[in-house]
Amino acid sequence: MSIKLENVHYIYSPDTAFRKQALKDINLEIMDGQFIGLIGHTGSGKSTLIQHLNGLMRATSGTIYYQGENIYADKYDMKALRAQVGLVFQYPEHQLFEVTVLKDVCFGPANLGLSAEECEQRAKEALKLVGLKEKYWQKSPFELSGGQKRRTAIAGVLAMHPKYLILDEPTAGLDPKGRTDILDQIASLHELGGLTVILVSHSMEDVAKYADRLIVMDHGRIRFDDTPKHVFRHYKTLEEMGLAAPQVTYIAARLREKGWDIPEDITTVDEAKNAILKAVSSLKGGQ
Repeated sequence: MSIKLENVHYIYSPDTAFRKQALKDINLEIMDGQFIGLIGHTGSGKSTLIQHLNGLMRATSGTIYYQGENIYADKYDMKALRAQVGLVFQYPEHQLFEVTVLKDVCFGPANLGLSAEECEQRAKEALKLVGLKEKYWQKSPFELSGGQKRRTAIAGVLAMHPKYLILDEPTAGLDPKGRTDILDQIASLHELGGLTVILVSHSMEDVAKYADRLIVMDHGRIRFDDTPKHVFRHYKTLEEMGLAAPQVTYIAARLREKGWDIPEDITTVDEAKNAILKAVSSLKGGQ
């Protein structure tokens, strides 16, 4: 099962002087169970693309299918789609509004027409999944730290039991520990719960570490769609697009230039460490 886009185009302000084509002939299939990284320079079409996946924006032309059904068909249930394809916007804590954390997380399930008891049960389960301790549940969301607010906002989407979780820069503004905690939690939900994750990020290190598929947007088009290792081999092309590769990829390239036997597809610190140790051991063995 999947989300499938066929020949999708989107134009902002058509028939005006401000006309801008944000998506150009997008053909894409997102299979259940994947962890996808989505990167691109500012204005590349990332945010526009993800808002098409659950129908928040309607394509100017083209078709989108969810689990084989055309989401633009007459009488298609968009409300049900948005419960299945959850979207967490950048700085989602700005959308928190209820008097307590628990009530805020209950809001989504309540909109699905669930009973108060079931809403609360789902909210508690979601808060546990994101690792927010029970002592915070009756607090105002505005009393929480930045990372705790982010967890609350993600729990609000998870409480709707989505099959897909789309996150637009979920770690923006967080300190390094907060960023790692959030992403580790999302990775755990993906691995243990089978949740399909689409992570929009400006951090090449994060997508290299967590994603198994990497999509690169450039001026409204998909330029690359492959594993992070294969995509980051094209770091010079990425630089021309205003992007980059993880820092360790550049370090590995410099070592290769100096004659070190280092693989071309280094994208994480652990891979770099192991490759360097192996190369050093090989040099010692040859002496």
